[in-house]
Amino acid sequence: MPGNEQQTAAELSKLDSEKVEKKEKKKTEDATGIVYISTSFNNTIVHITDLAGNTIARISGGQITKHDRLKANPTVAMFVAMRAAEIAKEQGILSLYVRIKAKTGSPALGPGAHAAVKSLSREGMRVISIVDTTKVARGGPKKKGGKRGRRV
Repeated sequence: MPGNEQQTAAELSKLDSEKVEKKEKKKTEDATGIVYISTSFNNTIVHITDLAGNTIARISGGQITKHDRLKANPTVAMFVAMRAAEIAKEQGILSLYVRIKAKTGSPALGPGAHAAVKSLSREGMRVISIVDTTKVARGGPKKKGGKRGRRV
C-alpha cells in the first residue's frame, strides 16, 4: 500500500506539471491584434489593439522625432512601427490584421504607410491581411477654396 501511495502521488505531480505546461503553451500561443495605420502627408500614427478593441500601443511620428517636417517620413514611420511592435510583443501579440487609412479625399496614402507595414513584418509579426479603409467622399459639403480652387 505505501508504494501505491507514492506512485499515485508521483503520477498526480506529473499530471499537474503537464497541466501547467499546457497552460503555459496556451499563454505563449500567438495572440492576434489589429493595427490601424493612419497616414497623412504630415504624420504617421500606428495604433495596435487586440481583437476586442482594447488599446495596446499607440505611437505617432511626433513621439519619435522633434522635427515637424520629418513626422511623415518613411524612416520615422519605420521607427514608429518598430516601437509599437515591441510593446505588442510584450503583450503576446505576434500576428496582425493591418488596416491602413489616409485622409478622406486624399489622392494617395501618406509616405509612411508602406514603410510601417514592412517594418512590422520585419520585426517578426505575422501579417494576416492588409486592408485600405480610406473613406471615399460621395458629394457632401462643398470643399473650401472657391470655384477655381486654392491659389498659391
